[in-house]
Amino acid sequence: MFQLKCAHCGVHVMNQDQLLYLLKETLLTTAMVAAPLLLAIMIVGLLVSILQVATQIQEMTLTFIPKLIVSVVMLLVLGGWMINHLRAFAVEMFLKAANF
Repeated sequence: MFQLKCAHCGVHVMNQDQLLYLLKETLLTTAMVAAPLLLAIMIVGLLVSILQVATQIQEMTLTFIPKLIVSVVMLLVLGGWMINHLRAFAVEMFLKAANF
């Protein structure tokens, strides 16, 4: 089994299973926090694109402004949840780092 060692003292710091677990948790948390915002922006972009095709209006700011507005609204609505989730993840990682 692969184990990481401290460069200065040679103490085993973490094994491969622990590292993969931390990587998995980090990626899942990132996806969970980013998904609502990205999905909302994607839906608005799709709706604006359909509107542009139907009306043949090809204005670049027409796609940018609605996405910006939705981003701000979603961050205002879900920002507290995102921060709390990231804070809980950080606390969990620090507690687990102390045990490794």
